[in-house]
Amino acid sequence: MSFTLATWNINSVRLREPIVLKLLAEEGPDVLCLQETKSPVEKIPLEQFAALGYHHIVARGQKGYNGVAILSKLPIVDAGDRDFAALGHARHVSATLENGVTIQNFYVPAGGDEPNREVNVKFGQKLDYLTEMRDWFHAEAPQKSILVGDLNIAPREDDVWSHKKLLKVVSHTPIEVEQLAQVQDAGKWVDITRQDIPEGLLYSWWSYRARDWDAADKGRRLDHVWATPDIASAGHGSRVLRTARGWEKPSDHAPVFATFDL
Repeated sequence: MSFTLATWNINSVRLREPIVLKLLAEEGPDVLCLQETKSPVEKIPLEQFAALGYHHIVARGQKGYNGVAILSKLPIVDAGDRDFAALGHARHVSATLENGVTIQNFYVPAGGDEPNREVNVKFGQKLDYLTEMRDWFHAEAPQKSILVGDLNIAPREDDVWSHKKLLKVVSHTPIEVEQLAQVQDAGKWVDITRQDIPEGLLYSWWSYRARDWDAADKGRRLDHVWATPDIASAGHGSRVLRTARGWEKPSDHAPVFATFDL
């Protein structure tokens, strides 16, 4: 069984319904994991997605904030969710495919602007969220699993436009990078995107603040596709659909793809 998966922070699934439909129609991933849907589950435009063959959905939502969803052409079973750091946010959901592969879809907190938990509660929440992810993977070693989502951390020097200039900017600070590494190590997760594209600058997010995001190209790779070692070798075809960042009324994130032959 071969299937293609995409992950995309959509920044409101209802507001950006047209570009979600565009992605589904033009790219046709078997599974699309969305973050920051900003919608109660019952208000997600499911009929429009089903018309394109996406008859299966597992989602968690809340009005105006957060929200995660897994849309699929393939049958999926709800595999639950966890409330990391007891935030009460819809930031995690999981689903299992018929072949036994479990997909974990995460939206890690952004962490605010100041990388200091003493003065910025949101940064502390982010660190606590990552700590609980790490502890969960230590306690329950994942198998035959794919982890995707907006992890809100660009870990490598070539995952940001300027390593030096972003060392004190939330999403690339040493403490965040270290904690993400601990999460990855706890589950022995393999970064599929970098397995396929081992070298070179690679981004999935460009700020709305840039007058010309494409020309400035001050991006960060915040969106990730990981897999457990037992299936990591089956992953290939990784890519970032950069053009989607330039679609009408875009998200500030671009979709990240990978294909698995299992």
